[in-house]
Formats: sequence, structure tokens, C-alpha cells
Amino acid sequence: MILRTAATLLFSSIALQLSAAQLDEEKIQFLGPLTTYNSIKPNNTARQSKIIQTLLPSLQSRSTSLSVFGTQLKWQKMSDIKALTMEGIQALKFQFSTKRFTQGKLVLTGIKTAHVYLNAELQTGKNEYDIQVPTGDHQVIIIAEQVDNWNEVKIDYTPKAEHDQIVLTNKEQHALSAKQLFDAPTITAISQSPNGQYYLTTSRHYADNTGNTPQTETLLKNEESKILYRFNGVNASSVAWRADSQQLAFVQDQKVTLLNMKDFSTQVIAQNLDGASGFDYFDDNTLIFSWSKSEESAHKLVKHYRGLEDRWSYARANSQIFLLDLNSGLINALTEGKLSHQLEDYNAQRNTILVSRNPQDYNAPPHMLTELLEVHLSDSKQTLLGKYRTFRTAKYAKDGIYLVAGPDFSQGLGRTIPKDMLANNYDGQLYKMDFNGKNHEAFSKQFNPSISDIDVLKNNDVVLKVIDEDKQQLYLFDESKSRFSHIESGLDVVENFTTTSHSKHHEILVTGTQASSPQQLKRITLKNNRVELLWNSKDIAYQYSDVATLDEFNFTNQSGVQIKGRVYLPHDLDKSKKYPALVYYYGGTSPVSRAFTGRYPFNLWAAHGYVVYVLQPTGATGFGQKFSAEHVNAWGEHTAQDIIDGTKAFAQAYPFIDPARIGNLGASYGGFMTMLLATKTDMFSASIAHAGISNITSYWGQGWWGYLYSGEASKNSFPWNNPTLYSQHSPVFHADKVTTPILLLHGDADTNVPPGESHNMYTALKLLGKDVELIEYKGADHQIFARDRRFHWWNTMLAYFDMHLKDEPQWWQFIYQK
Repeated sequence: MILRTAATLLFSSIALQLSAAQLDEEKIQFLGPLTTYNSIKPNNTARQSKIIQTLLPSLQSRSTSLSVFGTQLKWQKMSDIKALTMEGIQALKFQFSTKRFTQGKLVLTGIKTAHVYLNAELQTGKNEYDIQVPTGDHQVIIIAEQVDNWNEVKIDYTPKAEHDQIVLTNKEQHALSAKQLFDAPTITAISQSPNGQYYLTTSRHYADNTGNTPQTETLLKNEESKILYRFNGVNASSVAWRADSQQLAFVQDQKVTLLNMKDFSTQVIAQNLDGASGFDYFDDNTLIFSWSKSEESAHKLVKHYRGLEDRWSYARANSQIFLLDLNSGLINALTEGKLSHQLEDYNAQRNTILVSRNPQDYNAPPHMLTELLEVHLSDSKQTLLGKYRTFRTAKYAKDGIYLVAGPDFSQGLGRTIPKDMLANNYDGQLYKMDFNGKNHEAFSKQFNPSISDIDVLKNNDVVLKVIDEDKQQLYLFDESKSRFSHIESGLDVVENFTTTSHSKHHEILVTGTQASSPQQLKRITLKNNRVELLWNSKDIAYQYSDVATLDEFNFTNQSGVQIKGRVYLPHDLDKSKKYPALVYYYGGTSPVSRAFTGRYPFNLWAAHGYVVYVLQPTGATGFGQKFSAEHVNAWGEHTAQDIIDGTKAFAQAYPFIDPARIGNLGASYGGFMTMLLATKTDMFSASIAHAGISNITSYWGQGWWGYLYSGEASKNSFPWNNPTLYSQHSPVFHADKVTTPILLLHGDADTNVPPGESHNMYTALKLLGKDVELIEYKGADHQIFARDRRFHWWNTMLAYFDMHLKDEPQWWQFIYQK
């Protein structure tokens, strides 16, 4: 059989007009017929698109066969097909690879009605289809409804330019793609029954046919992971368990509903609870929760600010604590007043609750005061336990109260740094005090990780979630021995955790990832540190994926301090070649996470042929108090030098890096660092700053949290008493020194770092005749969340670097100059 349908597709033509060529049938798969002789074809029905969309996932899969109405059909090589005439509809499938952004035209001959999908997206056209794909591996599926003579079928590909070549492949593995990283199923919330016999997961994934709307599912399972119940519109993190694990409560459509675990019957207890959240069992017959009510503005034309907090859209919402009686449905208020109250913890045996509130007080950094109170429910008496500047959370213990706060808590009780240094109070420490708010004790002074969350066990020990260098880990604090021990999870980044209250042993349910491995769900038994894998997204979405190789790369900075980092190497690395590189950092108070994916997908960048270096410069929490304290009043002073020296060490350690093709990027404080670095060095060939700060003064005065963050980052320094810090550390004041091409990205609705920060720098660089681009995402805040925007944003960054570091401007031109 002579069938000229797809395959090698690797050719060149100076005139860009290619003649038909005999194509490699070994690389094309065929499946059919998918309908019987008498079936009405999808094109002749009103449900054509839905029929095809329903079929598509089965055709995309790597399965070698497909059962259609009881008939088992096998995917076959086109070269093995003997019959030239077939009724019904058939499918063709092939894969191809590209080494750069590629544009071309796919032309079909001999197929009267065809549906062409490129990477699961329907292509527009009739017989001719324009395709544009980035670096990577791609899949084409052609569903043919009407073919009179398969002997006349022909598929041609014509590149737009000589470099727009594609290579058909039949390889098992493929490179990571943006869609894969964003769309893959993830567990976003978990909950576990007190006895450990049940657990809930909320999972989320995206698909082309639902666009920006995620598909979510919350499942109740037993210890063996058997599904017992499905929830609709309920998040696992908002489900409350009764102490005996025989009943749980959840909110659905503003209704509080109880689920009986014996027979899975439900009972609605209360309705119309708009604004209610955080439900938990206070005792077996009562739920405790927060209820928020927004203030209706009396002014239509103006907004009269009552304080700095009024810049927050939610500042005037009033939130209080309530009890709901499950037998009668009666609701009682436990707190009241103009100040909102946040529930920290409760103790049914003491008949008390712990609440915090924030009176307006700007007298000292970080310019917010927290009052911690205990409310006695028997008489509504409130006992003020303390007023704190560095407070994070508080939990009841058997004999007192655990707190997490900064090193300066209780007159510097947790400090370990020299007296002449200012502490970074984002560096969380563990404390304990008695029930009267006295006799404070610091436990973590010799514990370098920064504590972010705690859960107190029945034996008074504490499970802590911490920032441990560039990892997020779990530790156990044994109070009797005053000792911290690492809880081994096998994860680099613990995202969520929930504990049980077994009489014999405690169990922890965790979700998380490694730098080179996607999300997992695990159960950890504390008694013997046994780890059981319950769910693995790799088996679902990444089983055929090539992932970057990870190297740990550290260097010693000019102060003699080790700066941690890691390097992502392309999976198909050829050390005999020279590669472009990207350097990523944050530089603020947190290290760059080792998460498998995220807003800045290092593994994806490596899949596009970049060697990626991520470093943790001076000032981040998780490396000890002295390291984090260097962030205060520095505004890039130490950080910039670490990034410059680290990049030099990185380029020297990896000789296949082209030092003339290194780009750098960062976001928020990292965006500030990108702008600042552009005024200090010309070692980078292209730079990207997302939501960066160009003028410390305007950020301090206009960003939603500007004055609070500056309360630590610029502690005791203000424009009137330290103008040098605010001006000379602001990149816009040194814009004339910039020589590197720079892309400024911003959401035009950013409240954290207002878009004016990018406009400051853009105006300066434009007036100076510098190479600068400004891209704003309409309606986007500080982060780019929506699926379509996320893909466009990722493409924009890679296209910009391709243009400057690979001398490949076509992707950028396609996005912004077509």
C-alpha cells in the first residue's frame, strides 16, 4: 500500500515550498473503525463537538487498544493496514518533537471531514491548519469522518521558516509540558478523623474543556483508602470531626450538615449562615465557628480612611466567634465589639477559648499590635493574657499555652543574635506560658528552622511545620525532653498535614512534593516513623515524563557563610554543547521552595533547554536567626552580592554553561532584586522582574502590606530618619546604570506591590533609551492564577529569554507582534 500520511517530516527547503514526500508509516498509528456501518457520523448530528470531545481522552492515552461498543480495537502502524476502504470514522495519531518554538502548516488531502487536535486542543481550519508549538514533545490526533479512498490520503507539513522543523517520534518518554504541570491532579486539602480510621481529600485538576474552572472532588475514605462517601462543593479542610469519629460536620450551600458515619445519613442543623467558616466541635453537642459580616459603606462618593488597615478590602468586615447547639440549632455569640476576634484555640474542659484581636497601634515595628485573650464561657469574662508585636499563633497545652512568635517576643526572650543586630521576626520561634499569661519559656533558641504552624498532641508534645533551609518539614517537639526531632516524610516540601489522636499512637497525614517528584499523599506513624504511600500523582500524570536532573550546589560567600542552592539540568543534557542558563532567587524573608512545580516552574524551564540555578541568598528564614537578621535594613545589600558571586561560581562549576547567555528573574522582593541587580552588574544578558519594587518609599506607603513588611525589612527606618536607605537602595534612583535588557511584568490590579512600581522603572528606562518591555496582565493581582493567564505568562517569560539567550525572537514576535 502506498499511503503518504505523516511521519519523518524532517526536511528543509530554502524556498519554503515543499513537495509531497513519502512519509514514514512506522511513526503513525491508526485506529478504526470507531463507528459501525449504519452509525450516523458525528458531523451529521447536533452534538458533533461533544461526541468528539468525549472520545478524545481515550485516543490520547498510551493504551495500545480501545474497546468500542464491545469490540476491541487495536492501535496499529499505518504500514500494517491492509484494507484501503473502511466505513465509519477512524483516528490517526502521531507524536513529534521540536527543539525551539516552531511554526508551520499542516495540510490534509483526501479527508473530507476531519477534526485535528494538537496537544488536545482543537485546531481551526479546513484541510489547512496553522500550528505553533514551543520546545518539547507534541501529539497530533486526527479524527477522520469521511474518507472516500485512503489511498489518496496525504498529510503534509510545511515549515514557516527553514528552522521550523519537526521530527516524528514514537518514544515512550516525553518532556514536561506547561499544561501537564498545571492541569495534573493535586490534593489541595486533607482531613483525618481523630481515631485515624477515616480521612478526606479534596483533589483538583484542570482540562481544556473546562478552561479556568477547576474540577474538584472531595472523597471520604477508610484506612484502606476505600471510598465511602463523595461530597459536592465541600472542602476537606473545612470538615469537622466529632471526638469519637462517628460524626462529622460540614457546610454546603450555607447549610451546616451532620453526617452519621454508621449509615451515612445526613441532617441539616442550620441554614443561611452566609460568612460563617472554621467550624469545629467544641464538644459532642456543640460547634464553634467564626462568623463575618461586611460593613455597608454610608458613602457612595468617597472613602474616609480610619487607619492604615483601611487599604485592605476586607478591613471593615467584623468577625466574631459563635457556638451552635446541635440539638436545638440555637446560636450564641462568644465575642463582640468593633474589633474582629480570631479563634486561636478552645478547651472544652476549661470551658474557655483563646482569641486574638488587633487594636489599632502603630507605635512600634511591625506597626501592628496583637492582644491575646482567654474567654471564659460560663460568664463571658475576658482575661487579657498579653499584648504582642511578633505574635503568630497560640494553642492550648495541658499545663499552659504554646505560642509561635518572633525572636523579640517577651522582651527578646527568643533572641540568639548579638545585641547590636535587629531580629527578623518572620523567623518563627516556639514559646510556652502558663494559663495566666506569665512565666514565658523559649524552646527553640538553638533550633534553626523557622516555625510556621503547630499542632499540640494529647501527650503535650507538638508537631511543628517549619521552614528548614529550602525545605518545608515536620518536626516533633518532645516537651519532657525539650528536644526537637525530625519527622521523616521523604518529602522536600510538606504542604498540608493533619494529626490523629489515637490512644496507642499518633498518625500524621501529609501531602507534599520533592524538587524532582510530583505530589504524594502519605500516612506517617509517629511511634515507629513508618511511612505509607496512599496516593501518587506520578502514577496518574507523570509516568512517562522526563524530569530534569537535580544537583545540589552550594558556595561560600564573602562573609564566609555557606549559601545553599540547587541546579536543574535538562533531561537530555549534552555536556559537549553550550547551554543558556537562568538564575532564580527571592531574596526576601523566605527561601525559594523546593516544590516540584509552582508559579515559577524550574523543571519546565529545564525541559526548554535551560540550565536553571536557584539560590537562597542572605536574609531568608530557616537558616538560623543570624542569617535571617541580615535581611533587616539591608534591602538587597548582601543579597545582590550573593547572587552575583553565586552566579559566577555556578558558571565556573558547570563548564557547559555559556556565560554570555545567562538570564535572571525574580518576583515581588525578587523582582526588586532583579531591578537592583540591573543597576549593579552587566553579567546577565536578559532580566525579568515580576511585580518588583522600584521605589522603597512608594511601596512602603502604597502597598497593602507595605508598612507592615517594612516594619521588619526597614525596622526603625523611615524616609525622614534614613532617607539614604529609601533612596539609594531603590533601583529607580540608579536607572541610568542599567545596561541589561529587562522585561517588567505586573498585574494591573496588584494590591501588594502596586503596578506603579513597574511603571516607575519603565518610565525611567524609556527616557534613558534603555531596552525595556512592560507587560501588564489585566485584572490580575500579585500572582497570576487563572489557567489561561498562567500559560500566557509562562510563555511570555520563556519567549523573552529565547529571544535574548537563544537568538530566537520568533516566539516573542508571535505573541506580541503578530
